[in-house]
Parts: sequence; C-alpha cells; structure tokens
Amino acid sequence: MSEPNGEHQMNEPFLPDLATRIQQILKIAQKKPIKRKTMLYLIMYDIEDDKVRNLIARYLIKEGCIRIQKSVYIAETPRKKYEEIAQRLKQVNELYDNNDSIILIPLSIDELRNARIIGKDVDMSFLIDPPNLLFF
Repeated sequence: MSEPNGEHQMNEPFLPDLATRIQQILKIAQKKPIKRKTMLYLIMYDIEDDKVRNLIARYLIKEGCIRIQKSVYIAETPRKKYEEIAQRLKQVNELYDNNDSIILIPLSIDELRNARIIGKDVDMSFLIDPPNLLFF
C-alpha cells in the first residue's frame, strides 16, 4: 500500500507506472493465436499481513508474473508452472491463521482483448488490435 504522499513502503515490491503495465499487457494480447502450450491467467489477492503480502508479491514477480495493480498480476506460463504457483500460494496461505484470499483466473487471449481500462483515457481496442496500415 502506498503512503499518503505517494511513496512506497520500504519493503513493498516495485509497481511499474501505468503506461509500462499497459504495454506489458498489450504485448501478451497482441500475440498471434497459436496452439497454446502456455496458460494466460490473472492472480489476485487480498492479504492483510504486510510481511506475507510482500513475500507473495516478490515471489510472483520472481516467477515472471506481471504486476498490473498492487494486488493483481497477469501471467503467461506453461500449465505446469501455473499448477506450481497455485500450489505454492495454497501452502503459504495454510501456514497461518488468516482471512486472506488468493484467486487465480485463467484467461483466453480473446477475453484479454475485450478487457477495458476504466479511470484512464486509454482505448484498449485501439491498442490491442492496431489498425492495418497500407502505404503506397
């Protein structure tokens, strides 16, 4: 969580600026359809304990997940890695008494392409499916 003046807490993993996060999402969304050997999914959590939350954030980033909001990540990994991440998060959650929740939601590229960003002036449809240009 950010401090009121916008500075990060000392131990909180870095959250890239919005433009960088949008570009990372678009890079995934603009890929050509292929037979998927990988899984595309969101990971979201609501974790009360700062230490546990920061530990999980660092773990997800280390595993190649892209942080798109403070407690929301998008990942594209082999299915086996998806299962490993889910199992590891379950293990951490079972280590202590808590009311936390962690949600993993598989996505398709089509679902990602239909995503909309609300609150910023960004037209996702234009960015995800750029127009074809023909120069003469």
